[in-house]
Amino acid sequence: MDSSSRPALEAKGVHKSYRKLHERVDVLKGADLSVRAGEFVAVTGPSGSGKSTMLHLLGMMDEPDEGEILLFGSPVKDMPELERARLRNSKLGFAFQFDSLLPDFTVLENVTMPARIGGSAADAEARARELLGRFGLGALTDRFPQELSGGERQRVAMARALVNRPALLLADEPTGNLDRRNGELVFYALKEVADSIGVAVVLVTHNDYAAQFATRILRLSEGRVTEVEAIEPSKGSLKP
Repeated sequence: MDSSSRPALEAKGVHKSYRKLHERVDVLKGADLSVRAGEFVAVTGPSGSGKSTMLHLLGMMDEPDEGEILLFGSPVKDMPELERARLRNSKLGFAFQFDSLLPDFTVLENVTMPARIGGSAADAEARARELLGRFGLGALTDRFPQELSGGERQRVAMARALVNRPALLLADEPTGNLDRRNGELVFYALKEVADSIGVAVVLVTHNDYAAQFATRILRLSEGRVTEVEAIEPSKGSLKP
C-alpha cells in the first residue's frame, strides 16, 4: 500500500481500563477505527462511553493496555517521546471543549503559538491571518481573548489547531460550552476549512446535531466502535 492510499489513522483492537477505588473499569474493549485522509468522521455516544479516552489514545496523550494505534502508517507504541512530540506538533491538531487561549496574548499571537513552539514561525503569521479570515475573524487579530464571545474564542482555537497545516485534527466536544446556534457556526466554518485544506477530522461528541457535519458517523458503545452512517456530500455540506 502506497502512502497516498494509507489511512491517516488506525486503531486496532484497542483496550483501555482504569482503576476506580478498588474496582477495574473497562472503558475500551477491542475498539477498531480507520480514518482516511480528508475524511470528517464523527464518533458519537453518551457521556461516559469512552469517547475522550479514545481521542487521548489517538493523540498519543495516553497508552492503550492492548492493541495498536498507527498514525500515517507508523505504529506509535514504541515511538520515542521526542518523536511523538514532533509528530503531535507537525501532523496533529487538537481542539477541545475549553479553548485554553492565553489571556495575555492577542488573537493572532495565540493562533501562531504552535508554529513558534515547533520552530516553523517563518510564515506562521500569514497562515494565521488566512485561517482567521476563513473563520470570519479577520478583523479581530489584535483583540485579546477576554474581548471575544464564546463562539469567537472557539473559532480562534480551531484556527490555532490548524495553523501548522496538520494532516489530522482531533476534536473533543469543541462546542460543548456553546449554545446550538454558535456551535453550528463553528462547525460550518470548520467543515469548510477542513474540506479546503484536506485535513482529516475526528470529532467525538454526544450531540447528534454536530454529527451532521461529518461524512461518516461512528458510535462508541460498550467499548467498541460501530459504523452508523455514511453521509452523502450534499448532506454533509450544510450551509447556515
